[in-house]
Amino acid sequence: KGFLGFSEEPLVSMDYKGDERSSIVDADLTAVMDGNMVKVVSWYDNEWGYATRLTDFAAKIAKSF
Repeated sequence: KGFLGFSEEPLVSMDYKGDERSSIVDADLTAVMDGNMVKVVSWYDNEWGYATRLTDFAAKIAKSF
């Protein structure tokens, strides 16, 4: 279910406001460095993503009753 996203568009943090995914990897800013290390850059809306995951968790708990 869309926890992690991937984007090749040149967007900025404000473009991800209200995004339900926990994190979106930015392909343009992610790079291999020195052949053996990867720098991964990702964007997220901390409050919205957290609230969405909390809602998912509450729904899962409710189903167990």
